[in-house]
Amino acid sequence: MFQATAPASTTSTHEANSSSGGSTVQRSKSFSLKAQVKETCTACQKTVYPMERLVADKFVFHNACFCCKHCNTKLSLGSYAALHGEFYCKPHFQQLFKSKGNYDEGFGRKQHKELWVHKEVESGTKTA
Repeated sequence: MFQATAPASTTSTHEANSSSGGSTVQRSKSFSLKAQVKETCTACQKTVYPMERLVADKFVFHNACFCCKHCNTKLSLGSYAALHGEFYCKPHFQQLFKSKGNYDEGFGRKQHKELWVHKEVESGTKTA
């Protein structure tokens, strides 16, 4: 019923390029001769291949290495919470940090309260 009609000129692009005098070959833009940069997993420091690559907060992981720091449960991109470069499952993140209301406690950092007291003492001595 339907017949495909070919255009009158059926030369391929390669034949057209060779007949014009130059033998240039067009390659797709995704093709590159550059060597691929090998990425390493943040957790295990081994090479991460594209099929097993997972990126969370600009860190690269294997799917199996992306685990909670507290309980080692495997995490997904929808089930993690990050704090200071450490990754936790949401229940442990709430248990460890949100209930206390202090994100610095347990990390060996000065608490904000100490910093405020220090600033108040400095400002009080300067005005007196």
